[in-house]
Amino acid sequence: MIIAWVVFFIMLLMSVVVHEVSHGMVAALLGDPTARRLGRLTLNPIVHLDLVGSVVVPLAMLLMHSPVWFAWAKPVPVNVSYLRNPVSDMMWIALAGPLSNISLAFLGGLGLHLFRMVVGPIPEWAGVVGFQFVALNLGLAVFNLLPIPPLDGSRILVRFLPVTWRVSMVKVEPYGIGILLALSFFNVLTPVVSGIKGMLLPWFIYGI
Repeated sequence: MIIAWVVFFIMLLMSVVVHEVSHGMVAALLGDPTARRLGRLTLNPIVHLDLVGSVVVPLAMLLMHSPVWFAWAKPVPVNVSYLRNPVSDMMWIALAGPLSNISLAFLGGLGLHLFRMVVGPIPEWAGVVGFQFVALNLGLAVFNLLPIPPLDGSRILVRFLPVTWRVSMVKVEPYGIGILLALSFFNVLTPVVSGIKGMLLPWFIYGI
């Protein structure tokens, strides 16, 4: 049991780190060297760890047997003054994180599919790990696409909002983590994230 949770935590940490590095890489491609200069374009998890988001919140959800898991690393810094089109560029930078998790889920499902085709039946432990890896990354992608500040979905949504509404989103952002924790506590996030993830999961596992 302990080994299973350790493996899950490692997968969660790796997926969150890839998510954050993807933000930084796209920011660099769009002209912002901040993340690169600060050494954040690395897969070394120690550089990205956030005590609350990477350790405390996941452990709390584990103890509460939460059906919805989320975690975060230190946000990759972005200096909008380097961006030619700040609002549009921030949308692409934000979108890079969820897309990285969708890509990891796709690769995980593809790996399971290729193993079945080339080798044969998947060992039970490998099937469980592979399934959890795909489900975890799909869950992270869906969760981060929710239009609640400071999640990536809110930054994507801002691209399509009138200026006055953008200001309102900025004002809400300092309270975003509290809002998310409250929604999780009152079981509001579960049907949304689990429902969307549940629709996507069979395709990623069996449909590739």
